[in-house]
Amino acid sequence: MPPSAASPINISAVDARRVLLHLQGLASPSVRSSAKAVYAIVERLGYVQVDSINVLERAHHMILGARLDGYRPAHLAHSLEETRTLWEHWTHDACVIPTKWYPHWKHRFDGYSERVKRSSWWRSHFDDDPAKTIRRTLARVKREGPLKARDFEPPANHRSAGWWEWHPEKAALEHLWRSGRLGIARRERFEKVYDLAERVFPDAHGLSRSSVRDHIDWACREAITRIGIATPTEIARFFAAVTLVQARAWCENAVNSGELIEVLVSSEQSGTKPTKCVALKNWKALRGEPSSQSIALLSPFDPVIRERTRVERLFGFEYRFEAFTPAAKRVYGYYVLPMLEGDALIGRVDPKFDRAEGMLIVRGPWWSPGVKANQERTRKLAAALDRLAGQIGAANWTLTPAHRQPPV
Repeated sequence: MPPSAASPINISAVDARRVLLHLQGLASPSVRSSAKAVYAIVERLGYVQVDSINVLERAHHMILGARLDGYRPAHLAHSLEETRTLWEHWTHDACVIPTKWYPHWKHRFDGYSERVKRSSWWRSHFDDDPAKTIRRTLARVKREGPLKARDFEPPANHRSAGWWEWHPEKAALEHLWRSGRLGIARRERFEKVYDLAERVFPDAHGLSRSSVRDHIDWACREAITRIGIATPTEIARFFAAVTLVQARAWCENAVNSGELIEVLVSSEQSGTKPTKCVALKNWKALRGEPSSQSIALLSPFDPVIRERTRVERLFGFEYRFEAFTPAAKRVYGYYVLPMLEGDALIGRVDPKFDRAEGMLIVRGPWWSPGVKANQERTRKLAAALDRLAGQIGAANWTLTPAHRQPPV
């Protein structure tokens, strides 16, 4: 970004992370969950990521459960499957999104429609005639109504070797979903049930695609509104809907028009220079001090910790998702949850839900350097594990100290 007429304002990492936590719904007391409250928090966050890993609980349920008291999956299902005020599609990954933004996703639909022609990965998952497979799959959904991938018979020579080894019709269903011709009517045991988009979202489907200019303005403004203080890269990556060049140009125009201000944000990492960012003009009003009366356990996919570089810069907390790291090379564990106390990430635990025994098994905790593992923190961690066990349906939990302590 080119320099503005005024010198950038200096903002501390503490103030910047307090703004982020406030806007992302983690700095104020939880509200009682309901279908209405779930919709409100998804809109506030911008999206809630959906993930298939179920060693503990699905990511979207954990994200919502960290912000809503008494959250239940049925509260989300109401908006996804009944009122259709929320829907599922792609940002940086599969996410739950407010349906009112559907016209902006038509830009993404167009991109996915062309991707199958250019991508060798996609072409390799169809049979010899991708266009024919797509037409045949779409025609069957149109004729029969909502269908799952398992409703299509895989070819006799198909051998699935993993999660992404889709048979041709499964690949066609995914492509038709991503390109906007199919929608997810519901999920059954997490398996997608596809139907024609015009039947799933009759009102939203008929809306015109936003203009390119309006789309860029929407993506950047909605992103900074939910982050508060951000780099152009973070703004571009928020919905993964615009390019970095487009985000930089938008930020420059927003600063020049007085909508945003330029700032320099300090870092909690020793020896790191301040980071140039743009900020909402009212950022000071958004930096309330979060309560430290409890500990929140954050999903690995929580939007607050999604940007790992930002987490290290603002919280001084290094976090890596190790589920896909070979077990012998993991530092902490498979599905590690950061612990948030007030405005600080104070450590982590590695939980697993033994469903057969109804037991939440937790390794750890690993406290961050400088954090005292006193009696009060131990009590707050126990209360957090009580809440987590209740949310996922575990009868009890056990905490086992890890044998191997990672290097400080």
